[in-house]
Amino acid sequence: MTSVVYSENEDRHATPEDYLSGGWSIRSWLLTVDHKRIAWLYAVSITLFFFFGSAAALLMRLELITPAGDLLSPESYNRLFSLHGIVMVWFFLIPSIPATLGNFLLPMMVGARDMAFPKLNLLSWYVYTLGGIFTIAAVIAGGVDTGWTFYTPYSTLFSNSAVLAAAVGVFIVGFSSILTGLNFVVTTHTMRAPGMTWGRLPLFVWANYATALIMVLATPVLTVTLLLIGLERTLGIGIFDPALGGDPLLFQHLFWFYSHPAVYIMILPAMGVVSEIIACFSRNPIFGYTGMVLSIMAIALFGFIVWGHHMFVSGQSLYAGILFSFFTFLVAVPSAIKTLNWTATLFRGRISFDAPMIYALSFLELFTVGGLTGIFLAALALDVHLHDTYFVTAHFHYIMVGGAVTAYMGGLHFWWPKLTGRMYSRGWATTAALALLIGLNLTFYPQFLLGYAGMPRRYHSYPDDFSILQVLSTLGAGVLALGYLLPLIYLSWSLRRGEKAGPNPWDAQGLEWQTPSPPPVHNFRETPEVNEGPYAYK
Repeated sequence: MTSVVYSENEDRHATPEDYLSGGWSIRSWLLTVDHKRIAWLYAVSITLFFFFGSAAALLMRLELITPAGDLLSPESYNRLFSLHGIVMVWFFLIPSIPATLGNFLLPMMVGARDMAFPKLNLLSWYVYTLGGIFTIAAVIAGGVDTGWTFYTPYSTLFSNSAVLAAAVGVFIVGFSSILTGLNFVVTTHTMRAPGMTWGRLPLFVWANYATALIMVLATPVLTVTLLLIGLERTLGIGIFDPALGGDPLLFQHLFWFYSHPAVYIMILPAMGVVSEIIACFSRNPIFGYTGMVLSIMAIALFGFIVWGHHMFVSGQSLYAGILFSFFTFLVAVPSAIKTLNWTATLFRGRISFDAPMIYALSFLELFTVGGLTGIFLAALALDVHLHDTYFVTAHFHYIMVGGAVTAYMGGLHFWWPKLTGRMYSRGWATTAALALLIGLNLTFYPQFLLGYAGMPRRYHSYPDDFSILQVLSTLGAGVLALGYLLPLIYLSWSLRRGEKAGPNPWDAQGLEWQTPSPPPVHNFRETPEVNEGPYAYK
C-alpha cells in the first residue's frame, strides 16, 4: 500500500457522501463542477460516438466481403469511411482516456480536491458536445466524402458534401481539447499534495501531463487550418488552390504538424494506463521509473518533428524526406524503452491474469506489431510501395485500436470498482478481453498482406484474388464487435447488481485507492501527505 499520512486539519468542505449520491436530477449533472461527474458525462458521450463510428466500420466490412461493390455505391462508401474516420479520431480516440479516466483520476492521483478550473472543465464537455452536434448535422446533410483528413483540393474545390459542417464540428471540438489540456497542466503544477514531488507522480499522471502539453501547443494549428479551409471554400481566397496562388501541400504540412502529435494524444495516455496495470498485477515496482518518465516526455517532443513522413510521395523535398525518415526512426527509441521496461517489470513478478492485465498484455503485443510496421513506413523506398495501401490502414489500427482502445478498455476495467463501487463479472470480462485480442489480430493482420500485395485503401471493390483476406478481415470485425458489446452489457449490469468492491479490491498503490469507492465529492476528507513513491509493491 502507498504510505499516506493525513494532516490534522480536517477539510471542512469535503462531505462523507460519494459523488454518485449528490442528486440524480438532470440539472445536477448538467451543472456539475465535480471532475468525476464530468468524466462520466464524457464517458457517455464518447461511448455513443464510438458505437456510431463502429457501425460505419461494420458497414464497410460488410461491403468488402465480396469483390464487387454490391452493397454501397462508390459515393456512399466514400462518405462512410470519411464518417468513420472523423468520428473515431476526433470524437473518440483523442478524448477517450484524457477526458474520461484522466478527468476522473488525475486530481485524486495528485491529492487534489478537484481540477484547477472546475467550471472550465464543465465548459470543455459542452464545447465537445457542440462540436458533435455539428458533426451529426453533417451526416444528416448527406455526409462528407473527403476522408477524415479533409485533404485539399477535395475539401475546398471538388466536394459537394457537407464539408463545412463537419469541419466546423472538428474546429469546435479542438477548443475542448485545449481547455482540458490547460486544466491538466495547471492542476499537475499547482495542486499536488504535500510530499507529492515530481519524482513521485504516477506514470499515468506523467502521460496525461505530456498529452496536455501537446493539446495546448498543437491543437491551435489544426483550428487555424480548418478555418483556412472555410475561408477558401466560402470566400474564394487563394490559400490552398494553385489557380488562386495557393499551395495544396501547405494544407498537408499544417494538418500533419498537428495530426502526428495527435497520434501521441491518443497513445501516451494509453501508455500511462498500461504502466499502472502492469505494476499492480505483477506486484512489482515499475522498472526504470526515471527512464519511463524521460521516454514519455521524449515521445511528446519528437511528435512535433516527424510530421513529414506522411508526405514522402507528396512532392516535398527529397532532403526533407530523408530528415523526416531519420527522426521517425529516432522516435521509435523511447517507445522501445517503454516496451523493454514493461517487460522487465513483468520479470519475476507474481502475475495475476485478471481482465485488466489481459488488456495490458494485449496492448504490448498489438502496440509492438504496430510500432515495428511503422518502421517499414518510415523507410523512404518502402513507403513508395506501401503508401495509401491497406498496409497503412493495418499499421494505423494496430496502434490506434490495438493501442489506444485496448488500453482504454483495460483502464476502464481496472478503475471500474473505484468509479462505481461495484465489481463486474470477472469471467465475462476475461472473455471480452480475449475476444478483443483475437478480433483485432484477425481483422487487421490480413490487411498487412493486402497492402503488401498492392491493394489500395478506400476502395469499395477489388480483384477476386484479394477476397479470402477480405473475408477473414470481416470475420475478425465480427469477433471484435463481440469484444466491444460484452463490456457494455456486463458493466451496465454491474452498476446495480455487481458486488460491492470496497476501497481497493486490487490491493493497488496510489492515492486514488486510499479513498472510499465511490470517492467522496471532494475526493479526500483530509489533505493527504505522501511519503514514498507510487509503486511501492513488496
